[in-house]
Amino acid sequence: MKIRVLGCSGSIARSCRTTSFLLDHDLLVDAGTGVGDLTLDEMAAVDHVLLTHSHLDHIAALPLMVDAAASSRHGKPLQVHALQATIDALKTHIFNNVIWPDFSQIPTPSAPFINFHPLEIGQTLLLAGKRVEVLPAVHTVPAVGYAVTTGQGYWVFTGDTERNPALWARLNQMDVAMLVIETTFSNCQEKLAKRSLHLCPESLVAELGCIEPGKNYPVYITHTKPAETQRIMDEIQRQLPVSPAAMRAVNAIEWLSAGQEFEF
Repeated sequence: MKIRVLGCSGSIARSCRTTSFLLDHDLLVDAGTGVGDLTLDEMAAVDHVLLTHSHLDHIAALPLMVDAAASSRHGKPLQVHALQATIDALKTHIFNNVIWPDFSQIPTPSAPFINFHPLEIGQTLLLAGKRVEVLPAVHTVPAVGYAVTTGQGYWVFTGDTERNPALWARLNQMDVAMLVIETTFSNCQEKLAKRSLHLCPESLVAELGCIEPGKNYPVYITHTKPAETQRIMDEIQRQLPVSPAAMRAVNAIEWLSAGQEFEF
């Protein structure tokens, strides 16, 4: 399984794209502005989209991608998988024939450009030859993360989340090959992080300390605010030695950047 980082920023700026990951050529996890760097042929090759939640930085490119690639898909609907609350938000606020056409009904209700599929936390799906497990997240709107495998370790993406005991309870039962976890704000923005249910370096390191003894895997930091990325990474490196449990659990901790590719 090949993972291509299309976007991993908490906001936009030059060279900063919001969250989106392309798994192989046919499965998209979130549809932030990073999708705009795909060619038309690459967009048309995507069969499934997994959304973590309804916030704009994770869904902004979805309506535009559907529009751009529709004529190249030859009548094959794009399959969009998300919590029912996320689907409801998309239908109410985006695909509502005011902000954007309702592509779940056109060209015709029987042959639309998009099919929506509700999912639930704990559910396992088989999509494009991959096993996908829906993980819990703790955010200001209903949200999930995902664990994806083709049989040799899981690539795990937390989505947007704050402290999340249920996540670690499940991850400690899994063969995690790589963890992508958000850290949106620096420690000086701790109050804002708590209010918006995001992590900062202090809470991130506390979370990493929940990893079960004996487990050790690389951790990649995503969703940083562009103006704070270097400060966040510096604070993580200073904070990490404070938690021996976190130090034992992490064999590498790095900032994720758009354009990176990983092979599993």
